[in-house]
Amino acid sequence: MKSPPSIHAFLAAAALALLTALAAPPLAARANPDAIPTIALTELPAEAQDVFAQIRRGGPFQYDRDGITFGNREALLPARARGYYHEYTVRTPGTKSRGARRVICGGPARAPDNCYYTDDHYRSFRRIIE
Repeated sequence: MKSPPSIHAFLAAAALALLTALAAPPLAARANPDAIPTIALTELPAEAQDVFAQIRRGGPFQYDRDGITFGNREALLPARARGYYHEYTVRTPGTKSRGARRVICGGPARAPDNCYYTDDHYRSFRRIIE
């Protein structure tokens, strides 16, 4: 005869379900692109404004990975075909690595449809308003 699951197994399953729910992108951001907060280009840090200008010029970019495809695995940006979004590093003064700040743009390279700024390595985004 099979014994019922232990309280430990139940608690482990409940904890896993809670962690999975907390890690999922907010439903509002996935369902409604207009729910993404905005930020004026002039409100961005100077380094992000510089990167935005470099994107418009087509480069040159400081980091080798600038311009790579951004996969939107977090599903916080509007759903688009793979290859639509590209990411660019925003230098963070005082860090030796690429840091957490990025500009993500979608559409044509020098005339993107929309660009987004994150300062927390893809946990949140703000749509850039020119």
